[in-house]
Amino acid sequence: MPVTADGLPETAAPGDPGPPPGLVVVGRYDERPGYAVQRPRGADSWLLTWTVGGRGTLRQGRSETGAGAGDLVVLAPGTPHRYGVQQGADHWQFWWAHCGARPSWTAWLGPHGRGDGLYVVTPDPAVDAPHARIEAAFHRMHADARWTGTGTPPESAPPASAPADDRVAVAVAVAHGTTARELALCALEEVVLLTAGAARGTRTGTGVDPRVRRAQQLIAADPGAPHTVRSLAADVSLSPSRFAHLFTRQLGRSPMRELREARLNHAARLLESTDLSVERVAAASGFASPFHFNRVFRARYGTPPGAYRTTAPMVGT
Repeated sequence: MPVTADGLPETAAPGDPGPPPGLVVVGRYDERPGYAVQRPRGADSWLLTWTVGGRGTLRQGRSETGAGAGDLVVLAPGTPHRYGVQQGADHWQFWWAHCGARPSWTAWLGPHGRGDGLYVVTPDPAVDAPHARIEAAFHRMHADARWTGTGTPPESAPPASAPADDRVAVAVAVAHGTTARELALCALEEVVLLTAGAARGTRTGTGVDPRVRRAQQLIAADPGAPHTVRSLAADVSLSPSRFAHLFTRQLGRSPMRELREARLNHAARLLESTDLSVERVAAASGFASPFHFNRVFRARYGTPPGAYRTTAPMVGT
């Protein structure tokens, strides 16, 4: 039986197993003290929450975090979790989404892991966080999830003249159909990118040499380019040996390991979102040899590129 928004509770009940895997479901709640959800076996899909106001507490396995305005907290599937209004807080207002995570999100969320599949992306107070754009992305995700694929898509946000209550209370939306699902995931990916980009500990001035950050930016901007240790070192005005040592010491991985991960993430995105042949995906991602690409891709994702495209669509795993 297909799942619809009408079949979901306005607030999840204790022990609710969550939506089935493969669905994209989004909503926004403003809960009062006493609200809590506990899933002893975890959920079958990823859960992302972004706090608008108030305070929440989320526990995943043995790891726990508080959540305040601007915090993105992500819970991986399959691990017992519990979340609710933080003790002493008068409310917790938050957007939430259940979905499969796109493989490329791993690189963006990885630095914010707290263990047991809990990821906490906290805004840097020294940076003007793009709250308005993140809020707009969630509204767009909600609208896209409701779109049937025909006619004009629903409005992505309440009009400026809408009552305040209408701006807070957002009904649950379930994406049906490939078009609605992929559009909703695109909006959610923007949320992940924006929060990770403005997060504490990911900017220069947080202990990482700006030359190392610059090299990371060059790799991320064009992973398919013919980067080498020598070319990256020249771009940041260091000798190759000094650059390689500094990069590895500060990030815990070599420049070429960073480049390989970026290329594999890029290749996964191309397989998800295009019909390019595996050979063209390999070339566009910076792999000169399709054989080498197949080998390292399988080692990274557990399946060869051709099978990945068939078994791991954009809804992720």
